[in-house]
Amino acid sequence: MSKAIVESKFSFEGQKSVYHGKVRDVYNIDDELLVMVVSDRLSAFDVVLPKGIPYKGQVLNQIAQKAMKATEDIVPNWIISVPDPTVTVGKLCIPFKVEMVIRGYLTGHAWREYKAGKRILCGVELEEGLVENQRFEKSKITPTTKADNGEHDMDISREEILNQGIVSKEDYAKLEEITIKIFQRGQEIADEMGLILVDTKYEFGKTTDGEIVLIDEIHTPDSSRYFYKEGYADRLANGEQQRQLSKEFVRQWLIENNFQGREDDVMPEMSDEFVESVSERYIELYEKITGEKFVKADADNISDRIQSNVDAYLKSVSE
Repeated sequence: MSKAIVESKFSFEGQKSVYHGKVRDVYNIDDELLVMVVSDRLSAFDVVLPKGIPYKGQVLNQIAQKAMKATEDIVPNWIISVPDPTVTVGKLCIPFKVEMVIRGYLTGHAWREYKAGKRILCGVELEEGLVENQRFEKSKITPTTKADNGEHDMDISREEILNQGIVSKEDYAKLEEITIKIFQRGQEIADEMGLILVDTKYEFGKTTDGEIVLIDEIHTPDSSRYFYKEGYADRLANGEQQRQLSKEFVRQWLIENNFQGREDDVMPEMSDEFVESVSERYIELYEKITGEKFVKADADNISDRIQSNVDAYLKSVSE
């Protein structure tokens, strides 16, 4: 199996600082640019799993690039260039401390909360009598806090965000409006490819001149959940699980092995076969959502490749 990049320790020209997230490592270049390295680390329940997934970073980076290109008429994004299959260079932004989660269907975390008897999620009322994977009459925005490294994202309501001054009322109204529009666009694109975009999250930031831009990633298997459109209605009617392309199957595997990120939980062993199957699922989603064949980048020495490509890009923009 090809190697995976699970950590980055790069030194770029003009580098002022680096932030290591659960999956992405972001390098500040002269307080002007951000170099985001999308690793092959896999995170679930806010915990980084012990083995990397080959080509996962490339899949996430390239899907996000294409998805942002397809929504830039709705909201500008932070991307300037993609000098390497796993790297994006973009504008320096100050991120909002919330993640805009939007749900079109009752599944995943929302279903687990609903099944436990809760009818209010992030201040949003959930109707009685719903079943797992049922479509909502109207998509629901259920935001979370944007946790610092090592902490858990927490459900939060619109009212709490405004009362705590996490986001201004004016900015939050814009974030809601943009979130709904991007989600609709994402659902339209997925529908054309025989998929259902079930739910997703968006992250936003402000540039140094105060412009709200879309940052991080969108419509990837890490940030989104997809069902296959074919057979959805029959499976729902029969109470069967939906065929899906998302990270949810990893969460389900962890749950079946008694791990949900709780303090005393023990991480199950990840076999090579499991790691390969996860890699194949990520590549499958790339090809399904983009309609393009996935071309594996050279993985013999990923770190050297990234260093060389980013160095060449930074040199070209400084000349």
